[in-house]
Amino acid sequence: MSSGYHIAQINIARLIEEIDSPRMATFFARIDEINALAERTPGFVWRLKGDDGNAMAIRVFDDNMLVINMSVWESIDALYNYTYFSDHAEVYRRRAEWFPKLGAQHLAMWWVEAGHIPTPAEAKDRLAHIEAHGPTPTAFTFKQRFDPPNS
Repeated sequence: MSSGYHIAQINIARLIEEIDSPRMATFFARIDEINALAERTPGFVWRLKGDDGNAMAIRVFDDNMLVINMSVWESIDALYNYTYFSDHAEVYRRRAEWFPKLGAQHLAMWWVEAGHIPTPAEAKDRLAHIEAHGPTPTAFTFKQRFDPPNS
């Protein structure tokens, strides 16, 4: 689909223990590998990175145990395939080892014009929108998708 739009996503998680704990070491041992995999995956456009090459130290919320991941992809299918059908899926299946279930919305996706790089503040607003209103064209999930504008 060449609509002039890409799909942006944010997902958040609360660390089950401090970032430097032995339990979290098993997650952080894989983070560079999984991020590099994303960057090699067809349809990848961009991901949020700090000085250390990942987004784990970037704080957008008042809760220092909340971590974010943001990326932009050419299509929902490209993001979906990376998430559930690459080596990322193994890490995703093990998420309960490192992240307890959140009582709030943890994922939001939205369409951005090709070339636009979303900010963490923009992504935080999308999460708040879906938490307040459920999936809409402004913010949605894999389960309830919306087409890009003007499609």
